[in-house]
Amino acid sequence: MVYLPTILFAMGEGAVIPLIPVIAAAMGADIAAAALIGAALVVGQLCGNLPAGWAVARIGERFTMVIAGATAMVAVIGMILAPVIGVFASAVFLLGFCAAAFGLARHTFMTTRVPLPYRARALALLGGSFRFGTFVGPFVTAGLLQLFGDTSTAIWFFLICLLVMIVLVLFGPDPEKTVSAVAVSVSLTEDSGEVVTGSIPTLERIGVFQTMWRYRGVLGRLGLAAASLSSLRSARQVVLPLWGISLGLDAQTIALVVGVSGAIDFALFYASGQVMDRFGRLWAAMPAMLLMGCGFLALSLTHDGDAAILWFGMLAGVLGVGNGLSSGILMTLGADAAPRQNPAAFLGSWRTLTDAGGALAPLLIAGVTAIASLSVAAALMGAIGLIGAYGFFRWIPRGEPERDPGETD
Repeated sequence: MVYLPTILFAMGEGAVIPLIPVIAAAMGADIAAAALIGAALVVGQLCGNLPAGWAVARIGERFTMVIAGATAMVAVIGMILAPVIGVFASAVFLLGFCAAAFGLARHTFMTTRVPLPYRARALALLGGSFRFGTFVGPFVTAGLLQLFGDTSTAIWFFLICLLVMIVLVLFGPDPEKTVSAVAVSVSLTEDSGEVVTGSIPTLERIGVFQTMWRYRGVLGRLGLAAASLSSLRSARQVVLPLWGISLGLDAQTIALVVGVSGAIDFALFYASGQVMDRFGRLWAAMPAMLLMGCGFLALSLTHDGDAAILWFGMLAGVLGVGNGLSSGILMTLGADAAPRQNPAAFLGSWRTLTDAGGALAPLLIAGVTAIASLSVAAALMGAIGLIGAYGFFRWIPRGEPERDPGETD
């Protein structure tokens, strides 16, 4: 019940994401405009994090997931029936808003209930659930396109996934109550050395904007480095379909390339958690950033070559390896920095900042592509990856994370 709803949501979303630029192009958008419409998804996620933090703190993870799923169904129906490109972009934005609420609900649940020594592996499994969906989804899309030849069939598949997810969350066992029944209390050692026993509070104590100001130090340093990783992940989802379109590939081939990249990504998710728990967070973040940064830089040099399609497939795999090595790192770093007394509000702030990086990337890609070219946009993302790698090296804490991080200036 913790991971299956995540898999269902991600599977449907993974089936649709590679097609968003393709559908936009079919509706008359050029490459730059298609990138801008792809950005609507992550902009929706950015806008949805703060309201999601408020909702999770007041109505709990379960009902937040149900409301997010029901609203996502409205967004999906809007994508199917969209008469003009503006309505389609609005539906994509609403879908991103719902994805933020769904993801924050799961993130908060895992942060407050998983013991610290297993935190990275548990969150890597949660990230792996998302990756499994994004790995399977494009292959489902390719199969549906082969059978029916209509891009709307993948959107209908997402609608079915959402319906099953909502039924499962509503009528299945509630993980909040199940986990609480097994571990109703947790021993917490205070600075004085006294051991006290009590339940982990999940109720929001202060507002999200107060939280952002109180923890501005960690958000302004480590949070910005995390935002650069989020921007590379978002750029991968937008650049690969656009690159395929610019090379003249059809929607089925693009979905297969994205699916293979997602398969490599998925295969490495648990290794990332093991590395973080055993050797530290830095040893997962640095290789991921270097691989994706260099992958984008290399991709930017291949567009007009004789083997452009071959390089496209190979470097899509490299980006998949880099993303797989980073599985769970953003959630883990956020959980490490989150105060025990106020996780929902902090995580809403953390995810707002990281999603801001994800939202900025497609906008940058669209703008640079309109002014220069898609190759220049890919090179820019590669440079951001290398700068982000330095940020992680500089600001990821060494050693075991603190159980109750202090406020920062």
